Amino acid sequence: MVKNSLQSRSWVDSPGWFWTFIVASNACVAAYVANLIFSEVNPGNVWGLTFGTLATILMVGAALYGLRRRTMKISTKLGLGRAQTWVQYHIYGGTIFLLLVFMHSGFSLPSGPLNWLLWILSVWVTLSGIFGVFLQKWIPKILASGLSVEIVYERIPELVEEMRANAEEVIKKCAEPLKDFYARNIEPALGTPQTRLIYYVDITGGIQTQIKQFEYLERVLSSEDKQKLQSLESIYKMKLELDAHYTLQKALRVWLYTHVPLSLILLVAVALHLYAVYYY
Repeated sequence: MVKNSLQSRSWVDSPGWFWTFIVASNACVAAYVANLIFSEVNPGNVWGLTFGTLATILMVGAALYGLRRRTMKISTKLGLGRAQTWVQYHIYGGTIFLLLVFMHSGFSLPSGPLNWLLWILSVWVTLSGIFGVFLQKWIPKILASGLSVEIVYERIPELVEEMRANAEEVIKKCAEPLKDFYARNIEPALGTPQTRLIYYVDITGGIQTQIKQFEYLERVLSSEDKQKLQSLESIYKMKLELDAHYTLQKALRVWLYTHVPLSLILLVAVALHLYAVYYY
């Protein structure tokens, strides 16, 4: 079976970037305090426009990470920086972006449809990005720690189909008790990849408990059918592990579909906001 490396990472991949983020965040807070002391808090004055401009620069830089991922070979040839550097900038720069957005608005709720859209999208994109960091660290770690197989998400349906074909081939020459057992307990699980919430709590999904039903049947079978039962048990156990991969890796896909499209909408909304500010 083809394997895909799902390696876990430490929670802070680059301490240098983390401490730079801490320093930059404190500098932003200090700048906002200076704004409170020396001038009116207003999105349209020099202070507010500076905060908004910096937020825009950070947002565009964070968005370029997605473009770099899709042009990896070209970016590498052109020497446009290491992938890890872009990832760290995307995470920390995106977080400071939200802080600057709040500073730009004076930490107050917006007014007007476009401003509300910008505010909601900025919060959603940033918080969903932080949640995505957690998912990308937690899911590979938990999959590697509790399962015996690693598999590419896109191959799971194909492998389930292959398992079902193998199981049907084995069951053809089995005695009736084993055929009945297969129809009741195994065949339904081999239909399609299944999402089960239990895998978020217990990555094995109680596999050992479910396998015990095979032990009870084994006691009354002939030696030949026992071997076939063991083959079915291996297929069934593998299917449960694939379901665990399917459940958790699907969560990453769902997150991606809720983060990336709204990030693109945010870029368009910011462009409209800049147009409105500088031309009206």
